[in-house]
Amino acid sequence: CILLCALVGGTVCACALKNHTLLIESHNCAQCVAINTTICSGYCYTQQDTNLRGRFGRTFLIQRSCVPLSLVYQATCVPGCPQDVNPKLYYPVARRCSCRRCDTRTH
Repeated sequence: CILLCALVGGTVCACALKNHTLLIESHNCAQCVAINTTICSGYCYTQQDTNLRGRFGRTFLIQRSCVPLSLVYQATCVPGCPQDVNPKLYYPVARRCSCRRCDTRTH
């Protein structure tokens, strides 16, 4: 994929919004529902030198992931729920994506 990305200028494999279908179900509800949403997907350049050890090893390790810069949650209702079960479920919708460093302190 890296060679392919280089040949086409990175436009095919670049970090971008992608349409994705989620199947959502709720506990005690009889049916599930298919939801169309957007996710962040694609190639991000990662620089890693595995030969570095000790004190300097982590300094030179740069890993980037395609992550949402803007994320909202939308609601949908799952059909077939009993009266005492809330049929409303929330699912994520990515609005903007970017290649960012992995934050291991919070994720």
